Amino acid sequence: MEHRLISAIETALGWSGVEELGMGFVRGSMDDPTLVSRIMTPNRLLDIAMRRSLNRPQFRCFQKSEEVHPAIYYTDSVSPRGQSIPMVNMRSLGRLLQDGATVIMDQANVFDPTMEVACRALQWWSRERVQVNAYLTTNHAAGFPLHWDDHDVVIVQLAGEKQWEVRAASRNVPMYRDSDPNSTPSDEIIWSGIMRSGDIMHIPRGHWHQATRTGSGSGKSLHVTFGITKRTGASWLAWLGDWCREHEVFRQDLDRWHGPGSEALTTAAAQLVTERSPADFLAAYEQETPLSRHVPFLDILGPLDAVVCTTHFPPRIQESGEAVDVVASGKKLTLTAKALPALRLLLSGRPVTLERAAAVVGAEVTEVAEILVKEELCAVLTPELSLGYTGLVTNAAS
Repeated sequence: MEHRLISAIETALGWSGVEELGMGFVRGSMDDPTLVSRIMTPNRLLDIAMRRSLNRPQFRCFQKSEEVHPAIYYTDSVSPRGQSIPMVNMRSLGRLLQDGATVIMDQANVFDPTMEVACRALQWWSRERVQVNAYLTTNHAAGFPLHWDDHDVVIVQLAGEKQWEVRAASRNVPMYRDSDPNSTPSDEIIWSGIMRSGDIMHIPRGHWHQATRTGSGSGKSLHVTFGITKRTGASWLAWLGDWCREHEVFRQDLDRWHGPGSEALTTAAAQLVTERSPADFLAAYEQETPLSRHVPFLDILGPLDAVVCTTHFPPRIQESGEAVDVVASGKKLTLTAKALPALRLLLSGRPVTLERAAAVVGAEVTEVAEILVKEELCAVLTPELSLGYTGLVTNAAS
């Protein structure tokens, strides 16, 4: 899937591809101001908060480096039948922001189609799971204190400016669940400066960092952080732990008297390691990731006229004589070879208008699209979802 944001990230950071993700701290700037405002704006973030019932920790507010109690900016919206739904009190939130505060929306990709499409594009690019958090800071509010993340992050400054400090890692490739708490920050400052609208920064896992508007006076800052969680050797070993149950020797009790000897276990473990490599794990992880959320297709609501592939990772298309297999999201579909042109178009990750596609690959594209939508590898391109692609991803049939 070709996405303007990915092209902008690679250009700004001087990357030639995904291989440089996680390799080192780097920063740069986009030269496309229209892209910056297209991704997210402060008002759009607040509009999302206003229209949804959000709860902590998905939506939080901080002031003076401490989390504000939700009771201060949440209220219950009571229906005429007495049903109570927690909603953000926008007047109260507005007062906090006027005084200087930071609001955080975790997993903004769940609520906003543009963020959803951007994360999906980054997932297809990186072959890893991606989520995006949005941070709006006003006036002289502080951000989080010095901390590190257990995943690589790509930060895009979308509005205003914010002061940052980035330090080296004090432990190589630390993990969320680790043998060391990694609680002592490094003294080595890699970069300190101001991120302004259009700036992009890549902070690898484990690098300490903090951001603030303290001392910046009146103003605002909006940035989004794309968190990209890579698989590790520990992930591979945990996967092997699931596969070991196929072998009786691993299912036997481990006791001092009647269980299998250590030699039998270590031999079986060594064999399992050779049978299922890290590459096998990475391939299985992509192919077995559950289906994403999307609006179901119901013909009673109208005909199918446009679709888009919504799998977390690119589907694998395999040609086999007179048949073609599609493997994705724990499913394997087999179609006739003549469906191949339609499959390549429909599974490109770009929106497809079926009437236009029929002129390119043939009338059978509609039937193939119906199959892919039924199997949930593609979704109906609703007007709302279409907005996530507009101006960022071109229509595949074009």
